[in-house]
Amino acid sequence: MGNKKKASAKSGLGKTLIKDRFVQNVNRRTVGDSMLHTAEINDGYDWGRLNLQSVTEESSFQEFLSTAELAGTDFKSEKMNVSFVTASTGLLNKKERAEKEAQHLQLANLLKIPRRPKWDASTTGEQLQEEEKASFLQWRHDLAKLQEEKELILTPYEKNLEFWRQLWRVVERSDVLVQILDARNPLMFRCEDLEAYVKELDPNKRNVLLLNKADFLTEEQIDAWTKYFSEINVTVAFFSAILEDEEKPEEIAEESEETAEENEESEESSDEIEEPVEKPVVVKKHPKVLSRQELIEYFKSFQVPGKDCTCIGLVGYPNVGKSSTINSLLQQKKVSVSTTPGKTKHFQTLYLEPSLMLCDCPGLVMPTFVCTKADMVTNGILPVDQLRDHLPPVNLIASLIPRHVLEDKYGIILPKPQEGDDPDRSPTAEEFLSAYGYNRGFMTQRGLPDVSRSARCVLKDYVNGKLLYCYAPPNCSQADFHKFPERISNKPDNPNIPQNLRFKPSKVSAETLDQAFFTKVSVKAHVKSTVPMYGATAPSTAPGSSSDSNLSTFQRPPKKHFNKHKKEKARRVFGYLDQV
Repeated sequence: MGNKKKASAKSGLGKTLIKDRFVQNVNRRTVGDSMLHTAEINDGYDWGRLNLQSVTEESSFQEFLSTAELAGTDFKSEKMNVSFVTASTGLLNKKERAEKEAQHLQLANLLKIPRRPKWDASTTGEQLQEEEKASFLQWRHDLAKLQEEKELILTPYEKNLEFWRQLWRVVERSDVLVQILDARNPLMFRCEDLEAYVKELDPNKRNVLLLNKADFLTEEQIDAWTKYFSEINVTVAFFSAILEDEEKPEEIAEESEETAEENEESEESSDEIEEPVEKPVVVKKHPKVLSRQELIEYFKSFQVPGKDCTCIGLVGYPNVGKSSTINSLLQQKKVSVSTTPGKTKHFQTLYLEPSLMLCDCPGLVMPTFVCTKADMVTNGILPVDQLRDHLPPVNLIASLIPRHVLEDKYGIILPKPQEGDDPDRSPTAEEFLSAYGYNRGFMTQRGLPDVSRSARCVLKDYVNGKLLYCYAPPNCSQADFHKFPERISNKPDNPNIPQNLRFKPSKVSAETLDQAFFTKVSVKAHVKSTVPMYGATAPSTAPGSSSDSNLSTFQRPPKKHFNKHKKEKARRVFGYLDQV
């Protein structure tokens, strides 16, 4: 009996304590004593029960939720109206690009180049240098203010005063100033304020635009640019330095006929499968694309009366072919070629003929409006090898060149848009570079495609013209100006496929193919080599021959071989040990 009383007492006491604890808490909650609006709290006692957390900064999402909670706003999810948005890094849509270009046209008159202060015989060298520095600093301040207030993007123009001093001297010496432009996008490299500065120094000086790399343009495109510049009264000429360095079209045509006859004879006499020989392409120039001699005669037409020698000043951005043009005119390498500014430190004069002198100016990047930084990369203004963010320029290329052209050019298959996406959208940079990397074998250590290396290859192809895109003049539609080829199909009778790439049925008999296919080739893996290395004799396999004597017949390879094959596998480096 006593034991039962003790057990009941213990159980009753425990239940009482638990009941007392939780019943008090429940009653306190029911009363509504939240202590959020009370002033009768002992100092330092129950302050932790209040939500007293200072909030000075919130993210946009947290601010939205807190404001909605205070306003008592309720939200309902809409699961039916779903739309997919594909964001392209660093790429503007058509509306935003059109607004930027319209703003550039309005503010084009504010883009200036630094002027050299006026001076005379009484001006000392120190005074002239101080005035040049003051004028140059004011010019940089105005451009920075324009870029900050209008939120515009300018090209990384030259900020070294010494290079602009070289330009001033070239303009002062020249009778004709020739701006060399890239024919694929001439307006990007044209500086109208430079033409105005030439006329400010001397109204008798002439301005000429020379569109280099004209071999990228078709006859219709050359006619369109000629019409545009004639309407605005600008003198323009077309030239191609690359075509002048190649062989003559007549010689190429004769060689192509000879190779065609040789191919026909070889096909008749041989039954083996041979790869088709690629025939040289005969380059046909447009009548308005000047040759070397025609360009020289064109420069001579600007001869100033009363002067024995005419000075032709050549100015241009890096990577537009200025140095290549000079070397082509001189028919020898007189000027070093580089795609980055700063290679040529000062101007130099080169006599083409006794009555014609060329004045080469260092390559200058002049201030120009651009929509995005990607435009500077694709136009060759920024070097590709120094690029850190490769997605925006590749996105720009993928938006300009159709999907089927990229697939036919690189032999890849790009992923199709997913369900809900625009079926006509351009491929993203990740899709394009991943497919390119897989196709070329550009992989990282983690087994993923190396998109950075793939991007450099694609961007260099675009800058060099392998991926061709030509911009239209303002008075012409872009869709009508640059027309892309149709998709290449695998049919043998497709006229879009070149002759050397068309499928040709082989003349090999079925028996020959069967014999070649079923021939067994014995391959032994991880077998010790029996061929002596480095001129040593083969080890003896006769019974009783000692391994030491066989090992002594071998010579250790020279040390230079170890240095040469240092990164090869160990079985190649130490292969001579396997022969023992």
